[in-house]
Amino acid sequence: MTETAIATVRPITEQDADSYRACLDRVAQERMYLAFTEAPSAEQARFFVKAMIQRDLPFVVAVDGSNTVVGWCDIHVPPPNPLRPGFQHAGQLGMGLDRGFRGKGLGTKMMRACFDWAQRIGLERIELQVYASNTGAIALYRKFGFVTEGVRVRARKLDNHYDDIVIIARLRPPSQG
Repeated sequence: MTETAIATVRPITEQDADSYRACLDRVAQERMYLAFTEAPSAEQARFFVKAMIQRDLPFVVAVDGSNTVVGWCDIHVPPPNPLRPGFQHAGQLGMGLDRGFRGKGLGTKMMRACFDWAQRIGLERIELQVYASNTGAIALYRKFGFVTEGVRVRARKLDNHYDDIVIIARLRPPSQG
């Protein structure tokens, strides 16, 4: 658990699912940072949280003094599939913060906690897609060693505005043995 003056970063619990969904919805409705413009249903959010916890996948939240989720960071790894072997070493990063909590170091704290967890469970590759206009997030990802692997030009058109999608990843050396 990591504390700041404004929020505490800790692993998510099943009891956080509705508050997490509400935060996800607030960020989605900004229509700038996430691929969707509203959160999935409460049932879908609860299912996702429960599955991530059961599989011991990295998932932390930032909570304010009233224990309301104001941010999240997770690394999702698709369930093993015998028809698609060879992908269990890689995960997709997802994160977001409520507007009033950005720029205060919480993104760094959440990512550090997720990456420590990812290393503990043996993940070697963390990847994500980010809108090119989200320069603050890109700077944070670069700080953690992410490198650009490609750009999908004009990949999103929302509200009559185009945005490129930057495909980035962070690799750590393969485990020995």
